[in-house]
Amino acid sequence: MILIACVDDDGGMMFNKRRQSRDSAVTKRIADISAGGVLWVSGYTEELFADLGCSNIRVADDPALCAGPGEFCFLEETSPGEFADRAEKLVIFRWNRRYPSDVKFDIDPDEKETVDGYRWKKESSADFAGTSHEKITEEIYTK
Repeated sequence: MILIACVDDDGGMMFNKRRQSRDSAVTKRIADISAGGVLWVSGYTEELFADLGCSNIRVADDPALCAGPGEFCFLEETSPGEFADRAEKLVIFRWNRRYPSDVKFDIDPDEKETVDGYRWKKESSADFAGTSHEKITEEIYTK
């Protein structure tokens, strides 16, 4: 599965059962990168894509449990660490700010797996202007 998440500088994803931030440019980007496949989301997250006409959205209470190999899974409400072994790719959107949070992104893509290398390899990093943030960083990691 290809895990997608939005995080702040402290790895925060949500606070008090609400997403930290919402950015339509990020939502559009997620729709674009997942357009050729299935995008699993929760019922809470589904509302973000309502105006985009995405026919590839699948809704589940536990989207990371449903997503199969090559399928996309956008997590907002759940820390993804328990699903890291099933993930083949990470797409992380960084807000480049700090917000209060109580749900954290608990995968460290820079964590060493062995003495010789890292578990995740950064494939790309690009900044773009969002609608709510002047600078959002998109990072893509593969195993």
